[in-house]
Amino acid sequence: MPDPTSPEPNEELNTAKQVKLENVGALSRDQLTPEAAAAPEGHDVPGHDHATRDHTGHQHPAGKQVVNLAGEAEDEHAGHSHEDGDDHDHGPAGANPYLWPGVSLALLLSGIALDYYQAGFFTGYVRLLWYGVAFLLVGWKVIRSAIQSIPSGNVFNEFLLMSIATLGAFAIGEYPEGVAVMLFYTVGELFQDAAVNRAKRSIKALLEIQATEVTVVRHGQSLVLDPKEVQVGDVMEVKPGEKVALDGTLNTTAASFNTAALTGESAPQTKQPGEAVLAGMINLESLIQVSVTAAFQDTKLSKILAMVQDAVGRKAKTQQFITKFAKIYTPIVVGLAVLLIVVPYFVVDDYVFRTWLYRALVFLVISCPCALVISIPLGYFGGIGAASKAGILFKGSNFLDVLREIDTVVMDKTGTLTQGVFAVQQVQPAAGTTPEQLLRLVGALETKSTHPIAKAVVTHVGAAAAGVPVEGVEEIAGHGLRGKVDGRDVLAGNTKLLAKFSVAYPPAVDQVVDSIVVAAVDGQYAGYLTVADAPKEDAARAVQELKADGISKVVMLSGDKDSIVQRVARELGISEAHGGLLPEDKARYVQQYLGEGRKLAFVGDGVNDAPVVALADVGIAMGGLGSDATIETADVVIQTDHPSKIATARRIARATHRVVWQNIWLAFGVKAIVLALGAGGVATMWEAVFADVGVALLAILNAVRIQRMRF
Repeated sequence: MPDPTSPEPNEELNTAKQVKLENVGALSRDQLTPEAAAAPEGHDVPGHDHATRDHTGHQHPAGKQVVNLAGEAEDEHAGHSHEDGDDHDHGPAGANPYLWPGVSLALLLSGIALDYYQAGFFTGYVRLLWYGVAFLLVGWKVIRSAIQSIPSGNVFNEFLLMSIATLGAFAIGEYPEGVAVMLFYTVGELFQDAAVNRAKRSIKALLEIQATEVTVVRHGQSLVLDPKEVQVGDVMEVKPGEKVALDGTLNTTAASFNTAALTGESAPQTKQPGEAVLAGMINLESLIQVSVTAAFQDTKLSKILAMVQDAVGRKAKTQQFITKFAKIYTPIVVGLAVLLIVVPYFVVDDYVFRTWLYRALVFLVISCPCALVISIPLGYFGGIGAASKAGILFKGSNFLDVLREIDTVVMDKTGTLTQGVFAVQQVQPAAGTTPEQLLRLVGALETKSTHPIAKAVVTHVGAAAAGVPVEGVEEIAGHGLRGKVDGRDVLAGNTKLLAKFSVAYPPAVDQVVDSIVVAAVDGQYAGYLTVADAPKEDAARAVQELKADGISKVVMLSGDKDSIVQRVARELGISEAHGGLLPEDKARYVQQYLGEGRKLAFVGDGVNDAPVVALADVGIAMGGLGSDATIETADVVIQTDHPSKIATARRIARATHRVVWQNIWLAFGVKAIVLALGAGGVATMWEAVFADVGVALLAILNAVRIQRMRF
């Protein structure tokens, strides 16, 4: 069998690149954008048409149920939703789904006992009625589903096979076996529902981290509002232990937050005044105030939920293959079952119609593709759930397959491999000047600038520059600052500033690779500070793990100057790096690698990375520091901003692929054996039940195992 998991990277995947908040799959209407929520119920919701196939390949026929991630049906049906819109519910909403199967089982077992002891009354119509009630308790909805699916052209499905096989068993007097097949099929469906709900549990936790109310201070009064009613610019009050309802910036003193729901990291994060605070974080210590910077539907948490919901509808190549295969395979098996009845009439001397009809019915029961159609999507769903617990969001199961097959990883530098924050790395005073003196004078002068490098210097100097008198500050564009600090003339900027004012400095200063702040005091060179963006703690480990994981080419592309890029590359063990690039230059390199036949993932975080993220086979965005444009364009979002999660995502993708194919071969192997035994008259309905429901349950248990794996 050809490997159906080998995707053509630029075919169907590129149609699934763009994810918008409106395309939320099975989100409830109050989670939709205002425009979508205002649309007529069940129709014209962007990206989710109940009558036709949407761009994700996920279908729901008109009037059928849509099961949301909380495991709840959104209309009259309360059970499991099958492929191609076939619904199979297990009882009225709110009813115990095991009640009628339990009654049916009791009638079946008591009927078998009455048969065994040959009870005198248990014959004829009494026996038929007894088993008929047991059958209808579990089978009438299956028969109804089979009949309802015929007008839509979906004839050859599991419901039709179960109906024909069990009604046929009744027709030839095999009542107990007919009841048993339908009973075990129904119980198997119930176990499947339970397994699906378990697999959804980690993703359902995401749905529960949105705050349902928020305290807002308006005109000196505290108002408790729905987060959807809060406007950008409002000030929220968040008590200790409360969830932050909306994205914003911290107004009050430094505060600690539990960010595990967003990042998967247990260690608290401390935010300083003016820093970003995101919806879903939990305030740990004191009462704080946060200025709202994003409306409810625009928060990163809302977009994360939309991404996860949307991922459910995006099928992997394996899922698409199995769905198409089942539609071809099922009618073929039905045809073979008919031939199994007809052909022996012409070739067997002692042909008995009842015997060959029974074999054909066994053949039909075995042929049901439940184990494949149910357990394969569940395997992928388990992979998405396991990834979400690790702070990695896949926007579709198709990207699990593609990420497993990449051989090249191209990464941005700033914010991806480095922290994205400038910090003073080195203080080098001139002879006769102490580091403390240099920092005090330069730090005081830099307080008058808003440049990122100036802010880094001020942060590093801290209180040492507080209260130092600064006057007559002049900012010289492209050069730096000039002013009087504590009564002394101070220059702070690049070497062009010193040259402009004819201040001599050592030639070695020109060889410094990092960004540099050179200083002069009273016309004399006073030393320099280097400012750089430090690599993330796990950046070097991330590169090592990718190489050990079979990635043959790791590349760093950056808009930063090439000398800095090459130094960072050497520190991290990256052999190929290019600096001084514009967005179109990055795209050119990626196109070159793709042209060489490589399967490529690009990892970035900035707005300028969005085009390259879209171009790659798999686009990966850093979700904490990343821009909204890049996150929306990406196929995979790493919420923790840790590049080492790329290797973790690949391990999850491989484990998912392994489990999915274990299920495929298990189902095919067992069914092939029992089909042959059934055609030869060796296997009975009981073996057929195992080949169908038993294998499905084994495959489901194997798929659920992904949730328990450690990555």
